[in-house]
Amino acid sequence: MGYLGNHLATMVTGVFAAILTVLWPFFIDFAPNLNFIFVICVPITWFLTFACWISQKSTDYMHKSKTYVSHSEKKSLNNSQTTQIYTSDGKQISPTQIKVAQNELSVELNKLKETVKLKESEIERLNQEISNLQTLVQIESLKTELANLKMLAFGNKTKNK
Repeated sequence: MGYLGNHLATMVTGVFAAILTVLWPFFIDFAPNLNFIFVICVPITWFLTFACWISQKSTDYMHKSKTYVSHSEKKSLNNSQTTQIYTSDGKQISPTQIKVAQNELSVELNKLKETVKLKESEIERLNQEISNLQTLVQIESLKTELANLKMLAFGNKTKNK
């Protein structure tokens, strides 16, 4: 938390505003041109002091459990509080029922993971089979082309004789 309860910025701007406010009457007679500067600066510094104070109060309010409650008080609050969990239809559930449901869901999740692994291996096997079939189709295409070339070559030999 620090010194001054995290209000250091508020204190610094407040002290500066107070000093300006105190000095203002002395400088009116000394240098009349400074009156304009004091008219502008004094309200602004008091506004900044108020803004710092309000923002720190807001921060303290938002984090009051962290700021105002000591560690031992937090422990006693946590130990004394019992957690009550309800289902969507309004029935209360005990922690043991939650553990049982959690275990059941873990088993189901593991089964799904195994199923996914099996499906992935099946997909990989099918992809390999497809690539093998494409290779076989290419081989058959080459055999057909070779047979056509042989027939053309044989046809040219018979014409030359």
